[in-house]
Amino acid sequence: MSVAGWTLDFAPLLGWGLVVGLLVLALLAAAFAWWRGLRGWGWRLAAGLAAAAAMAGPMLETGVRRGLSDIVLLVEDHSASQSLPGRAAQLAAASEAMAAQIAARPDTELRRVTLGDDPDGTLLGDAITRALAAEPESRLAGVIVITDGQVHDPAALPAKAPAPVHVLLTGQEGDWDRRLVIEESPGFGLIGQPVTLRLRVEDQGAVPDAVAGRAATLRLSLDGGDEQTVAIPPGMPLDIQVTPEHPGQNVVALALDPPDAGPPQLTELNDRAVVRIEGVRDRLRVLLVSGEPHPGGRVWRNILKSDTNVDLVHFTILRPPDKMDGVPVDELALIAFPTEALFHDRIGDFDLIIFDRYRVRGILPPQYFDNIRRYVQGGGALLVASGPEMAGVESLHLSPLGAILPARPTGRFLDAPFRPQLTDAGRRHPVTAALPGAPGGGGAPWGRWLRMGEVVADPGAEVLMTGEGDHPLLIAGRAGAGRVALLTSDQVWLWGRGFEGGGPQAELLRRVAHWSMKEPDLEEETLSVSVTDGATLAITRHTMDDAIGPVRITRPDGSTATLVLEPEGAGRFSGRFPAPAPGLYRLAEGGLTRVVAVGPAAPREFEQTVADSTALEPLVAATQGAVLPLSEGVPDLRTVAVGRQAHGQGIARPWIAITPRGAEAVEGLAVRPLLPAWAWLVLIAGLALAAWLAEGGRLGSRRSEVSGVQR
Repeated sequence: MSVAGWTLDFAPLLGWGLVVGLLVLALLAAAFAWWRGLRGWGWRLAAGLAAAAAMAGPMLETGVRRGLSDIVLLVEDHSASQSLPGRAAQLAAASEAMAAQIAARPDTELRRVTLGDDPDGTLLGDAITRALAAEPESRLAGVIVITDGQVHDPAALPAKAPAPVHVLLTGQEGDWDRRLVIEESPGFGLIGQPVTLRLRVEDQGAVPDAVAGRAATLRLSLDGGDEQTVAIPPGMPLDIQVTPEHPGQNVVALALDPPDAGPPQLTELNDRAVVRIEGVRDRLRVLLVSGEPHPGGRVWRNILKSDTNVDLVHFTILRPPDKMDGVPVDELALIAFPTEALFHDRIGDFDLIIFDRYRVRGILPPQYFDNIRRYVQGGGALLVASGPEMAGVESLHLSPLGAILPARPTGRFLDAPFRPQLTDAGRRHPVTAALPGAPGGGGAPWGRWLRMGEVVADPGAEVLMTGEGDHPLLIAGRAGAGRVALLTSDQVWLWGRGFEGGGPQAELLRRVAHWSMKEPDLEEETLSVSVTDGATLAITRHTMDDAIGPVRITRPDGSTATLVLEPEGAGRFSGRFPAPAPGLYRLAEGGLTRVVAVGPAAPREFEQTVADSTALEPLVAATQGAVLPLSEGVPDLRTVAVGRQAHGQGIARPWIAITPRGAEAVEGLAVRPLLPAWAWLVLIAGLALAAWLAEGGRLGSRRSEVSGVQR
């Protein structure tokens, strides 16, 4: 409704200082006239006041004022913790009841603010601050917040508000919950070395007597393996050791068994946790045994020494036994080389042994080669780069190592230039797949090599590269639990020198060495998964086969699903699976398994699940609002004057109040001077003339004459 009205405003002509000065001068002049007994002092004062008023520039504002409705904010917390038993129904009922009561009030508008999930938790402080800033302060009559009190940004809460803030708390009085807390967990761990996790079980809320103080049963598994069980008393930290078993991510799954007595807890989501430990190797220990000197003799040494994570022991034969120059053996070196320690006592300390153009000439006894064979079969790694010696009687193939090498020499050595080529298996195998400049890849062709040995690959070995006449050039094989790689040419150094354009020498040799040491990224058969776009599993399967089966996915609740992966190239299949809920997912295909956690290790929304208004109480108290549990019912809504207590207890149930603001908007404003300038001039002149006449006696005598006539 619009109402017409007027107001008086001022616009000083020469500033308020001159107006005040003129007013003071008028008062002093009138006081002096009164003190002297002059009869016109009153007229003099009136003239001075009129002059001061004229200089103040009084303006009459006439306009139409329209009353504005009040605004009530209804903030609804729909975060994940509100999905706990009973809370969603309380939230819906309270929201509709409050909205109906507000809508029933005249000249009152409702602003509903909905707060959802956020990776950082319930950002209720930010939501309230933004909602207050979006509305004019003069119209805000109240704020009603329906929440469980879990605020993860308390610093963002405003210190006060222009209207009462009320909190309606979801949850029940008897709510309780048990939570698994990860106090300490390392992000990295050495493979094969135990690391320590520090855990604690925390009970919250009204813990039933049947559960209070009783130990909880914890189940622990690494990468989906066999479970271990541990008893943990509530409130007492417990250290548990786990051992990373492989490079890359090792996933430790932890879960508490539900209590076997008392009423159920609020949720089991915070009874589980996932710890990701990145398995890293300690410094890699490599033993390089160099035989006959040749132009590429320093290739392996340079590559290995350039890697700061590699500890290299280099055993080099500079003078073969058949070179008789008369120099005593004990004078050939400054120190005696510890062959027995390397090849007998400490051989198991090495991650990789490399033989580069080594001839069997009696320097190393046969039992040392037998030790190397057992080392490989027990899980070690061996790499042989051979030259012309492999076609003769001094070949390593004729030593005890011949039993584990992946190919057999024919006795021929081919002195003919050739360009290395990838086989079908080589295009799939991670050691040689996508090598820079690979044939058929569209890049510059690889340079040629000049010679190679002729071998026959074992049936179980993988030929990755071929040379002259399609004879095997690079062969990868397995021996027991270990791995063996064989390079049948000593010409790889030509690539490093840029001969005819060169080739990826360093990358090839690095991949061969790391594949031998079982680097996860270079495995032929792998199942990998990562979490993208918040909650989508990106699954990739590498294989040497042409086809694979569907991936079986086990969800956190135990239900299963299958996903057919689509081919993406030689030996590569991929697919995407939307995860319906946070938790631990297990994937399996072709004997390979993988475990991945979706969402945070311990969701922040469920760290504290029992309703608690502590964070909001200072704001509520500062605005004379109230905190009321919805378990006792939805309160009534009333109105009170600004500054009064805005809550109380009614006959049937408690009540909360809003404060009507009575805000107005001005429409059609018109401004005009109170008097025109000539009227002010006439008024001031008239009052001054009256003062003069009174002081001269004329005004008084005229009145006396009139009075005498009348008498």
